[in-house]
Amino acid sequence: MIIQSFEPIAAPDAEILILGSMPGIASLEANQYYAHPRNAFWRIMGELFGAGIETPYAERQEILLSRRVAVWDVLQFCQRDGSLDSNIKDEVPNDFARFFAAHPHIRRIGLNGGKAAKSFDKHASIYLPTGAALVALPSTSPAHASKSFEQKCAEWRAALID
Repeated sequence: MIIQSFEPIAAPDAEILILGSMPGIASLEANQYYAHPRNAFWRIMGELFGAGIETPYAERQEILLSRRVAVWDVLQFCQRDGSLDSNIKDEVPNDFARFFAAHPHIRRIGLNGGKAAKSFDKHASIYLPTGAALVALPSTSPAHASKSFEQKCAEWRAALID
């Protein structure tokens, strides 16, 4: 099945960009980033920026925008059955040249999981803004349970918070 990512959550003054690979089924059905109830993304955003899962989605987005945090996916389209990144085929990346031109203050890019890192390297690394730090982060997906929430949160904090 061919699936499409969402528009970014991003303001022109964004300084941090968090990139996933492609939304899973629960996210696509809810039309929300990281909607799977066991995905740790919003719990981590709550710890780091005050945009936790208990806050309505629209407010979480506004909190991230006010904290100069953008959220997007590396891929615009792909073919995938189910939600696992390992099932992704026929990748079509998002337009990073246009995104970085419209968001010139990006200084740190966090890659949420191995697939996001691999796809960014393959499709978008040539557009990496000068001076921006690229950071691989442990996946927040419930499919990646080798680290505890506390370990993931600590690694995200160290990578994204000055």
